[in-house]
Amino acid sequence: MRERHGRQRNRGRRRRLTTLEPAVDTLTLKGRPVKPESKTIIKVGSDLYVQASSMIARRTTRSLVNGDSFAVFECGGDVLDTPHEPLGFFHRDTRHLSRFELKVAGETPYYLDSHITRENAQLHVNLSNPDLGIDGEDSSLPLNSLQIERNWVISGSELCHRVVVRNFARLAVEIPLDVLFDADFADLFEVRGVRRSRRGHFYQPEVARDRVRFKYQGLDGKKRFTSVVFDPEPAELQHGRASFRLTLQPDEQRAMEIQVTGGCEEAAAAAERPVKFARTLAKRRSEIASYHPGWSSITASSEPLNNLLSRSRADLTSIMQYTAEGTFVMAGIPWFATLFGRDSILTALSLLVFNPAVAVGTLKTLARWQGSQLDHARDEEPGKIVHEIRAGELAATGEVPFARYYGSTDSTPLFLCLLGAYVDVTGDLKLPAELWNHVERALAWIQRWGDRDGDGYVEYLRETPKGLANQGWKDSFDSISHADGTLARPPIALCEVQAYVYLAYRLTAAVARRLGRVELAADLIARAASLKERFARDFWLEDERTVALALDRDKQPCRVMASNAAHCLAAGLLSHEQADALASRLLGPEMFSGWGMRTLACNERRYNPMSYHNGSVWPHDNAIAAAGLRRISHHRGILRILEGLTQAAAHLKTGSLPELFCGFPRDQRSGPIPYPVACHPQAWSAASIFMTVQAMLGISVRGFDHRLVIDSPVMPEWLDWLKIENLRVGEGAVSLLLRRSAQAPKVEILETRGPVAVEIN
Repeated sequence: MRERHGRQRNRGRRRRLTTLEPAVDTLTLKGRPVKPESKTIIKVGSDLYVQASSMIARRTTRSLVNGDSFAVFECGGDVLDTPHEPLGFFHRDTRHLSRFELKVAGETPYYLDSHITRENAQLHVNLSNPDLGIDGEDSSLPLNSLQIERNWVISGSELCHRVVVRNFARLAVEIPLDVLFDADFADLFEVRGVRRSRRGHFYQPEVARDRVRFKYQGLDGKKRFTSVVFDPEPAELQHGRASFRLTLQPDEQRAMEIQVTGGCEEAAAAAERPVKFARTLAKRRSEIASYHPGWSSITASSEPLNNLLSRSRADLTSIMQYTAEGTFVMAGIPWFATLFGRDSILTALSLLVFNPAVAVGTLKTLARWQGSQLDHARDEEPGKIVHEIRAGELAATGEVPFARYYGSTDSTPLFLCLLGAYVDVTGDLKLPAELWNHVERALAWIQRWGDRDGDGYVEYLRETPKGLANQGWKDSFDSISHADGTLARPPIALCEVQAYVYLAYRLTAAVARRLGRVELAADLIARAASLKERFARDFWLEDERTVALALDRDKQPCRVMASNAAHCLAAGLLSHEQADALASRLLGPEMFSGWGMRTLACNERRYNPMSYHNGSVWPHDNAIAAAGLRRISHHRGILRILEGLTQAAAHLKTGSLPELFCGFPRDQRSGPIPYPVACHPQAWSAASIFMTVQAMLGISVRGFDHRLVIDSPVMPEWLDWLKIENLRVGEGAVSLLLRRSAQAPKVEILETRGPVAVEIN
């Protein structure tokens, strides 16, 4: 793309800005050319996983999200021309802005500070000038003579930018300022590392006085565009460079605004008109504020925990999608900015007590895309819940199978779990009545297609070679192995999937009974009991005191200590003796890093603390473990997980928790080690703190009884109080304050609205 533009002549009109006449002596600055940075590519996992530039681990980035649009910048607010890094402005899986660099006199500005505002609406950056030489003089403009303030905000498919330059020098300054920009229209999977043999057609960029329009027709037939509009008009404008020359008196400031719009030609307006940045920012803040009433508010005396709760809610709000079916949460930025069956469901389950509306939108949206036919190219089967949906060019052409892909074995039972848990918490029977046909189809899939060999376990076997080899939540190619490190061969029955099926049977039986389907309810309870009995026989490893990670195609157990077992604990699939034994192993030094529970014990053959699934720490995995520990009243373990995750977020300086981090043992001299290509914000990681707090306090909401139960709550020594406001219970709500005391936390009811009873055990 860069070379293509270099061969083209500028056909745009050139125009100089009218500058103020200098009232005092003026320093005139020239620019210098900048060398392109070299690129080194490292490969992570298989071709469907992320291949990343080695520079990404060294780079601090900032992300903004709004629906199906997101932008990733380096910390100074630039989008660098690095094709294999996820920098840029993306809309519906296409990168519409691949370069956007601000240069002052040809130099990169000096970085001072940047942050995403607390509500996740805006990126704010402070820069200054580097030391700059003067035309024909020995003097220079010293560092920090100019303040350069940059702000970014996303509104729909528009990315708006405001630059303010202020002169703190004692002399007037005439200074060139350039914006270098480009649009490569790369599919997100190209950025992830998928190689293509050919691409579509790039049109000659259209250049007008104040704007440039890039156009590309993909191999899917869609015409995509990127429009870059400047206000005021640049002195010179080419297809990849806008040049300004600012004359600033002492203490004077100048502002400019740039609007980037991306999308498909057929959906575009006739012309893009500049929108004032302040108006766009106000609109985005108003949108975010309108989402707050759906949440229960949680605040804490501990600053790290309070920050984690606040930032996590802001993260989740920013990656929510609002559709005709309702609200659901996209999986994560930058790699998974779309609906994911498993991820969206587990996120909704984590938030269920504190924001039940997310479950409604998630269930309705997934029901809409439920499998209806046998299609091996998509790993689709009747009744199966979708794994992910993509809107990019590669998905549309079939170069990747993810336009609508069904390669997850757990999304279908988890769909039933979410519906059953939602009914129990809210007392709402209208939604299950509306979705009952989808419930029956999901149950049929579990028996017919999920259990393809009739042994009573749900297994997976991919049908398309383009799909995922492993189809549980640990879906990297090397995540399911035997104790000697040999990879398990499919069909594979994962331990946690059987736990989800067990819980789905029990929760769906309760819903069926309330809807008058008594025979089905009895049948599901019988299935659950049978599954629990068989599971104890085939999966429990008495010598290892844990659950087998999986059964392979020969029904041989994978005798591996992995975090998947914690999901069985959370589902109630284990006996009391088994649960106690497993809890000890999960919290032992082989599994618990000090920051959290690892995905794989450090004494296992495939352990690698820097891997994606074989020894790293995933916050959502730990939250599920905390929910399991609550089942057996293992309070100390819950508090260890809470403390580890809270301190990890503070050390990582991300505010909230990333998708994962490395599983090295905790070292008091340093914090947890980041995983280079982890998503952040990421849905189930952001939601993990809410599930963990619920486990700590023993909260359960029983919607049919209009009752809130707080069972044996505990609080760590570093937490004096925790306040929960607007916690919905049936048609009412309650606000309460919990204070730590020597014996047990004291609960104070601050307010109740409607018919609410509070039970404290």
